[in-house]
Amino acid sequence: MADYIISTCSTFDLTREHAEKRDIHYINFHYSRDGVKCEDDLFQSVEPHAFYQSMVDGAEMITSQVNAAEFIEYFRAFLKEGKDIIHLTLSSGISGVYNSAAAAANELREEFPDRKIYVVDSLAASGGMGLLVDKLCDLRDEGYTIDQLHEWVEENKLRLHHWFFSTDLTFYIKGGRVSKLSGTIGGVLGICPLLNVSFEGKLIPRAKIRPKKKVIVETVKRMEEHAEGGYDYDGKVFITHSDCYEDAEAVAKLIEAKFPKINGKPQITNIGTVIGSHTGPGTVALFFWGDRRVD
Repeated sequence: MADYIISTCSTFDLTREHAEKRDIHYINFHYSRDGVKCEDDLFQSVEPHAFYQSMVDGAEMITSQVNAAEFIEYFRAFLKEGKDIIHLTLSSGISGVYNSAAAAANELREEFPDRKIYVVDSLAASGGMGLLVDKLCDLRDEGYTIDQLHEWVEENKLRLHHWFFSTDLTFYIKGGRVSKLSGTIGGVLGICPLLNVSFEGKLIPRAKIRPKKKVIVETVKRMEEHAEGGYDYDGKVFITHSDCYEDAEAVAKLIEAKFPKINGKPQITNIGTVIGSHTGPGTVALFFWGDRRVD
């Protein structure tokens, strides 16, 4: 058994069962629904469809990141057990949580001078974080030390690709990510924006595509262009969605047809409550390993 733990934020959007099976530890972000405080707990306290339906019905969602004090309490429990820590945060291009985790680690290094605490800005989100932390588990199981793991993730995290689209711009407009005029016109015309996560870990619109069938094809086309090994890609594929499983499944089936050597079937999970509070229903995101992100 490794003398360190692999940790991340709840915004990695995998299932609790996956986390338990792979021995992934995580700290919960928070959100409030109509003023009621809730935990982003991998859908243990709310069913995914019910969560997204509440947004459609008008529920007001406000999210909040984990603060330094919470990280101190969370990290300290492992350090007291004599464990070192490598923790991957949600991208600094999306959230300030990296700063909170780094501040907590700096304070705890004085209290536990013999322990190692690595805090990594994943420059990733949702299933991208999930795919990254899952890879760290593979390397841990191969015998990597925490130092080797930290070196590997810093050298390779920008090879992780995120491509996603939305068929409902309502909550992108509400959150200011799409202008009201553009969103209204896009909705009328059935335009689905295709976005990705940049090398700075920021969400960047890349194309406006219609109809939905075409954006599904275009999403997979980005994998054809960027996947490690091209059509011989043999890594894992993760897909997340916000209450639109059929669209996620359509992406998965197309990938299986084009990439016959992938490691297992594409894994489809739900976009969690924190990221989902900003996307609303109708978003599908694809994650895979490929060339280095440079823009």
